[in-house]
Amino acid sequence: MSKFYKKLNDKLIAFIEQQPLFFIASAAGDGRVNLSPKGLDAFRVISPLRCAYLDITGSGNETAAHAKAGGRATIMFCSFSRNPLVLRLYGRASAGGPGSALWAELRDRFELYPGARQIIVFDIDSVQTACGFAVPEMTLEKHRPTLTKYWKTKGEAATAEYRERKNKVSIDGLPTGYGES
Repeated sequence: MSKFYKKLNDKLIAFIEQQPLFFIASAAGDGRVNLSPKGLDAFRVISPLRCAYLDITGSGNETAAHAKAGGRATIMFCSFSRNPLVLRLYGRASAGGPGSALWAELRDRFELYPGARQIIVFDIDSVQTACGFAVPEMTLEKHRPTLTKYWKTKGEAATAEYRERKNKVSIDGLPTGYGES
C-alpha cells in the first residue's frame, strides 16, 4: 500500500498544492521530537527535490534548532477529501531569516505575512505515499487568521522583542540561529 519515490513527480506536486495543511516533524540527535501543524498559503515546491515554507513567529522555534543541529525532518501531507492519500517527504531542513542567503533567494515566492520569521528549506532524500484509508474525510471551513492578526497588531518592534525572548533557544536548550545571518 505504500510506495517510495526518489523525488516528487507532477502528480505528487499537484497533490501538495491542493493541501491547506501540512505537518513537520524534526529532531536533533537528543531531546524531544517536535511535530508542528502548518497552514496558510506558505508551502512551495521549488524543485522535485527541494521545498520551502514561510515560517511565522510562534511560541517556539524548534524546527530551526533542529535544522541547525543536523536538520533531520519529515514533512507530511494528508488528504481529508474523498480521495485518501498520505504523502511523507523525508530529508533535511535548513532555516534562513531576513538577511540570510536563503531568505534572499526565496522570499519573493511567498506572501510575507505579519510575523514572518524565516524560511525553512527542505532538501528531500526520499518520498513515500501511503493509502490514508484511516484518515477521516473533513472539509476546510476557513483558514484561521488569528496568528497573522496577532503579529500585525503587535507590530514589528514587539514581534522582534518576542523573538529575542522566546525564539533564540529551543525547549531543549539548543540554539535556533535566530538573529544570525
